[in-house]
Amino acid sequence: LENKRISGYTDGIDAVRQAVYKALRTERFQHEAYSANYGAELAGLIGAPTGYAMPELERRIAEALTWDSRIESVDGFEFEARGDAVHVRFTVHSIYGDTEEETEVMI
Repeated sequence: LENKRISGYTDGIDAVRQAVYKALRTERFQHEAYSANYGAELAGLIGAPTGYAMPELERRIAEALTWDSRIESVDGFEFEARGDAVHVRFTVHSIYGDTEEETEVMI
């Protein structure tokens, strides 16, 4: 991740973590290489009021991740406003077990 590359092979919960990382960093509809179902619609929240952005982030993150058949649900969202960004922590429930994930989104 330090070189902004994902390489090698993985499976199980590590593959789910990798899928979460990649999906949340790929803006939906911006890359023709991906289907219209892949990625997250997060850029549209830039400039949105925090009260609107937080519940919308929850919906958009869950939507971006649950298209993956390995991911059963996403919940336990916690938000922390940090200037022009929101730090989001959440739990991903997958067929391989649960993983705690986080991301930061510009608003």
